[in-house]
Amino acid sequence: MPSATSTASDATTALRRLTSRDDAVFHDGQLEAIEALVDGHRRALVVQRTGWGKSAVYFISTLLLRQRGAGPTLLVSPLLALMRDQVAAAARAGVRAVAINSANPHEWDETRAKLAADEIDILLVSPERLNNPRFRDEQLPALIERMGMLVVDEAHCISDWGHDFRPDYRRLAELIGQLPSELPVLATTATANARVVTDVAEQLGAAGEVLTIRGSLARTSLRLGVLELPGARDRLGWLLSHLAELPGSGIIYALTVSAAEDTARLLREGGHAVRAYTGRTDPEEREQLEGQLKGNELKALVATSALGMGFDKPDLGFVIHLGAPSSPVAYYQQVGRAGRATDNADVLLLPGREDKDIWTYFATSSMPSEERAAAVIGELGEAPLSTPALEARVNLRRTPLELLLKVLDVDGAVRKVQGGWVATGHPWVYDRERYERIAAARDAEQQSMLTYQHDATCRMEMLQRDLDDTTAAPCGRCDNCAGPWFPTGVDTAATQVASGTLDKVGVEVEPRGQWPTGAERLGVEARGKIPVDDRAEAGRAVARLTDLGWGGALRELFAAGADDGPISDELLGACVRVLKDWGWAERPAAVVSIPSRSKPQLVDSMARGIARIGRLTDLGSLDLVGEGSRGGPGGNSAYRLADVWGQLAVGPALADGLQSLGGRPVLLIDDRVDSRWTLTVAARELRRHGAGAVLPLVLAQVG
Repeated sequence: MPSATSTASDATTALRRLTSRDDAVFHDGQLEAIEALVDGHRRALVVQRTGWGKSAVYFISTLLLRQRGAGPTLLVSPLLALMRDQVAAAARAGVRAVAINSANPHEWDETRAKLAADEIDILLVSPERLNNPRFRDEQLPALIERMGMLVVDEAHCISDWGHDFRPDYRRLAELIGQLPSELPVLATTATANARVVTDVAEQLGAAGEVLTIRGSLARTSLRLGVLELPGARDRLGWLLSHLAELPGSGIIYALTVSAAEDTARLLREGGHAVRAYTGRTDPEEREQLEGQLKGNELKALVATSALGMGFDKPDLGFVIHLGAPSSPVAYYQQVGRAGRATDNADVLLLPGREDKDIWTYFATSSMPSEERAAAVIGELGEAPLSTPALEARVNLRRTPLELLLKVLDVDGAVRKVQGGWVATGHPWVYDRERYERIAAARDAEQQSMLTYQHDATCRMEMLQRDLDDTTAAPCGRCDNCAGPWFPTGVDTAATQVASGTLDKVGVEVEPRGQWPTGAERLGVEARGKIPVDDRAEAGRAVARLTDLGWGGALRELFAAGADDGPISDELLGACVRVLKDWGWAERPAAVVSIPSRSKPQLVDSMARGIARIGRLTDLGSLDLVGEGSRGGPGGNSAYRLADVWGQLAVGPALADGLQSLGGRPVLLIDDRVDSRWTLTVAARELRRHGAGAVLPLVLAQVG
């Protein structure tokens, strides 16, 4: 075996080649981690701040292990953007790295051939790939036999206590259990508190076997601040007024997709070079936008959390948050994008009064409910069932169903195979106490985020303490330490421009064109395409519940426990503006409303008000029949349709009124729209009783 001295010498040579600097030296802990992996074949957990050089540890360790005859490194990485950066960085280090992911299936055969020829030093895969049946059963066993090292990047995702828990990561504990004890394993993260560190270390190996290298998480380049402004228009006005003054290029984080898109549009109209980057952004466009930001072709990307872990622009000059994340750990992770290779970078939080409502709105636990888990397990057997087929049997939408299946897979109750999912037959017990503890931890994180905003303590010190960093100390740079470093004024003209953007109304509600698969199993006598003569036209909502502008008023209107009452003049005026800008082929002649159990006064007054102002015939409402909804909001399409199928009918008076219109269009009024099945069923009934075009108008679009 080579000596520790030769390892240190070889590692230093590799570091200087990696950095292109003849005087480069290791940060505290880097060489220790490399020697533990290369010489000791240890299992190590490295918790260090962003920019410390965690990637240098696994690049150099890979090079040294390969020089000594080891096989390729398997690097588990969570995001495509992160993989792209890691492949590029590896090339600069002289490491041959390739990725297998959903964006490059055309390259997989070539990658397998290179692996067989031993021409790859690092293979990057997503955690989801580890449970792809073909990869898991046909390729992973051979890779494990030849593997020289396993690296788990962003390892806090392993822990369900982490701010970004991903069930697929939890499966890594099973993979690690299959590895020879002498095979080195490295886990890295910048965002792990003591509880997460303990959880991750337990999954890496037995107590005492894992070397944990933890350094200070202080980011000396960051200048933190919080600016509380009265409302969304003031925050947008501040951005319009001061974005150009911020150093270099950066990221503006928003809590919702609609907020990111609206903010990007406002700033572009104000002459700023910005673009939106969200979960709706096409993967190819994401890569293009990342490149434009890295090349300083853009002043900023206005992004949701879709742009997060691992995005690497060393000279990123600022990070602004338009609304606060629900966790200081998540906040630390996002602001960590800035100032990685610069002496100074600015970080400013512009919290909103609506933040807590949005946290609640998006609060979906990654842990299963006992009832839903039992329902899924009960539908599975030995024969594979695809996710769409299973979706038609349980009242869960696709995304939460997929998440639940992953959790149950990790727990050993179900297994993914070719063709779908099967039950393993292993008993599954609902760990209520554990899930309740995690929910309580999430609540505590929200409270810590509020404390960060309002406390007079050093901002960086508070973030470090939330990460259980024992070196936490005042930074001397943030607004609490040194006073506000940012302008606090907002130009009146900019606020007026922002007000105009926030006051915009009218969101298109796309009509349904296809009945959902599996609905016939639930008593719905409809399948395939919806006949054109039975469909609604494209409708309109005043706004989305997640919008920065009208979304706030609508969230209050539909908040749990909010009283029913007549529509306000302000909101009715917004409806009139939507109608004015609609641009329909033929003006509607009448108004019909959908009966509401929860907001009858609101819907009725809205319909009567629109009929009065627009001088339209008020035909009243559809009749509500049957026992009503069986599943409530949140289920999948088949169940949501079954909930309203047969529940709405055209009574005699309404039928006569529709016939009198002679096939002219009608406005269909409801309070809010989510799945669109209520509007779809109502439009079908109206069309079948003589209505012409059916034009849905609702106050709020959910999501």
